[in-house]
Amino acid sequence: MKKRIVITGMGVTAPNANGLEDFEKALRGGISGIRFIPRLQELNFGCQIAGVPQNFDEIRSSYFDHEKLLSINDNIGYASVSAVDAWKDAGLNLKSDDDDTVDWDTGVIAGSGIGGMDTIANTVVPLINEGKVRRLGSRVVEQVMSSGTSARISGLLATGNQVTSNSSACSTGNEAIIDAMWRIRIGLAKRMVAGGSEGATPYIWGGFDAMRVLCRKFNDNPSAGSRPLSATAAGFVPGSGSAMLVLEELETALARGARIYAEILGGYVNCGGQRMGGSMTAPNPEGVKRCVRGALDDAGIDPTQVDAINGHLTATYADPHEVKNWAEALERTPENFPYIQSTKSLIGHCLGAAGAIESVAVALELYKGFLHPSINSEDVHPDIENFAPKIPQKCLEFPELKIIAKAGFGFGDVNSCIIFKKWEGK
Repeated sequence: MKKRIVITGMGVTAPNANGLEDFEKALRGGISGIRFIPRLQELNFGCQIAGVPQNFDEIRSSYFDHEKLLSINDNIGYASVSAVDAWKDAGLNLKSDDDDTVDWDTGVIAGSGIGGMDTIANTVVPLINEGKVRRLGSRVVEQVMSSGTSARISGLLATGNQVTSNSSACSTGNEAIIDAMWRIRIGLAKRMVAGGSEGATPYIWGGFDAMRVLCRKFNDNPSAGSRPLSATAAGFVPGSGSAMLVLEELETALARGARIYAEILGGYVNCGGQRMGGSMTAPNPEGVKRCVRGALDDAGIDPTQVDAINGHLTATYADPHEVKNWAEALERTPENFPYIQSTKSLIGHCLGAAGAIESVAVALELYKGFLHPSINSEDVHPDIENFAPKIPQKCLEFPELKIIAKAGFGFGDVNSCIIFKKWEGK
């Protein structure tokens, strides 16, 4: 029998809240974390709004001493704070720096879509171009290497199992969780810290602005800018932040009396091959449907058992296509379709962190029995008008909520889907 996987700890640093308690309040209240960013205006961006965690310098300084802060940029910082919070939330103890004990049963998979671009742009490139290589210091490699995030977390938590940073564009956070699930399931680890992060910098967002896929029409009304599922959707709003989840073998979690937020029944990852309508920037519909069905098969459930969908839903032209793909994959009509929501309406598109932050939202919803609203979607896109009753406009108390499917799609035509289940004590 495959081992069962549960979530025992979570930490989140999001544009609309820091920490689980405030994040839940923001979800329930439909509170947006999208704000006007003066620096984007100065740089002549078309999109001048974004989702950025607030007061993070103060938060970061309260977690780490001066020595550690030398190696922690925003991308790694968001992830590190979230990982420490998740670890403590799971009832696990942080070891002191002089404790040589290593936790060989716990690993880390923590990725990002682009990562430490701010450090590269603000420090590495200028100093090297000025011939001042020596001024880079000994800490810059840690901040710009792709595996810097998981390496830093491993050092903070003293984990000795697999330590990896993955990257699959906007599917990164989801895929980290799925990879961690598989590692525990086959018995190679008892516990994994998994999630994603993304820094807040115009040097990450600039390429998307140049593609004209970012929202340009709501610079004077930031909270209305992220409009998934809407007829007036005008492109995605860039976001940043992190979330980390502690995934644990059920037997181990029960043995130590851990609180359980939710169970992860299964997951699936695939690619559409950039064929059949798929491209670098658009998903192959057949690939999406195969991914959803693969996740359901892995979870061992019937499509009719899905109560809600936390979609990828970015506020682009792809949203109506995504809803229709879900309907075909689940073989559901508008009349019996699950509820569908977009966390991105509240936080923007946090790129490599998106799937992880949204998975924390899903676990909280299952644990507390509610569905957060998808704000700014009152004018549902006409192509999916029949699905409008299934898009919560206000927080929906839903104590009987049992199963949520969470999607993540990304550049390169990559797809991921996770099936979460309410923990009912058996």
